[in-house]
Amino acid sequence: MRRLAITLLIAPLAGMVGLSLLGSTASAESDSPLAPVDVLQVSGLFDPLTVRSIEDAIDDSEANGSQALILQLNTGGSVVSRGDMTRLLQKVADAKVAIGVWVGQSGDARAYGLPAQLFGVADVTAMVAGSRVGYTGELVVLDGAVVDLGPSAVLLRNGSMSFSQARKSGVLRLDISDEGVPTVKSMVLAMDGVTVDGTTLDTVAERLNDNGNTENVSTLVRFSGLGLLDEMFHTVGSPPMAYLFFIIGCCLLIFEFFTAGVGVAGVVGTVLTIFGCYGFSALPVREVAVALLVSAMVAFAIDVQVGIPRFWTGVGTTLFVLGSWFLYRPLPGNDLRLGWITLFVGLSGVLLTFVVGMPSMVRTRFSTPTIGREWMIGSTGLAVGAISPEGVAQVGESKWRARTNRATPLAAGDQLRVVAIDGVTLEVEPLEGAARDYRERRSKTDAASDIAG
Repeated sequence: MRRLAITLLIAPLAGMVGLSLLGSTASAESDSPLAPVDVLQVSGLFDPLTVRSIEDAIDDSEANGSQALILQLNTGGSVVSRGDMTRLLQKVADAKVAIGVWVGQSGDARAYGLPAQLFGVADVTAMVAGSRVGYTGELVVLDGAVVDLGPSAVLLRNGSMSFSQARKSGVLRLDISDEGVPTVKSMVLAMDGVTVDGTTLDTVAERLNDNGNTENVSTLVRFSGLGLLDEMFHTVGSPPMAYLFFIIGCCLLIFEFFTAGVGVAGVVGTVLTIFGCYGFSALPVREVAVALLVSAMVAFAIDVQVGIPRFWTGVGTTLFVLGSWFLYRPLPGNDLRLGWITLFVGLSGVLLTFVVGMPSMVRTRFSTPTIGREWMIGSTGLAVGAISPEGVAQVGESKWRARTNRATPLAAGDQLRVVAIDGVTLEVEPLEGAARDYRERRSKTDAASDIAG
């Protein structure tokens, strides 16, 4: 039992791992006289990796003597060309092994877009109650086969059906109850006795156990999925991950630029940006929206170098929101718009980075050599912008965050004098007309010495 539990845990990653779903004991796996059934789990948008994995799974099932291959679908559409999907549908139609399509595992599973046309070429089709199928678009033309969705083909072209509607209209090619097919186990059970091209599927058999009683023995069910590397790139090609990888990568690259070095942040930022660009290349993005995201990063960087979020931070925020909202073009039945959680994470992360984190980092990095130097007190400079009571001052060749007394605000270009340093902020006053509390800023020790003298 321990070995069986380990097999259950690693099956999704190991691929093609034998597992008995219906047998009463673990020993039934090896003793079953029935040909195995393969299950390929397919989720997310159909991309080139997904299409290739289905084609390879068909070849493997035919070569390994399987009696059926079940495609477990949950997809919102396809991002591959119509030609690639036509090739896939043709391969499914011509397969020498029985092909089953099952929309599951959860009740909100979907089969939308061109992948939904698999219902018209598969030998056995079923759904979980609560799932939907549709938005097939124009049916593809195959060589020697037809995508047959019956009288519901017109409705499914620009709409979708629930499980109950699909069952009543004859879209599902399996005699099932009103509850649908809730699990892979149920799908394998339901396929027993189904005739495909003159061959009857045999997924459950009876045998006598050691006690002389009759028991059911199931076929061996072998799960498979994308390999580890393919799964990683398939995940990167999902809309939210491509978006988050791209913006996080850009933020890290800007951080590395202002730290004037090539370190961990630069390497990680480069890798994430490349992943994000790969995802964008596989998805239907709007080039203008990507340009808005890049422009937003440039706008944020302008204010980072002065150490204070100002006008360009507002411009960057506006461009970032617009680019994020209109980033993806819609697919049939799936607008691909980023979810609110993804948008919140992206926007809040960028604002925390460029409004709080980066300005503080830049001020600390470039002001560290002079903090605590007595010679800065008394130095003169210019107000880069209005300082009322906070703003930016230039002392020598460097720009600093500055603060003055409310009674003596400084206009842009006014001359000023440094009277104290508070952390990384300069406390300044006008050269003429400074408030007394700045001019007479002395310690109690100095005041006591004057009285004693």
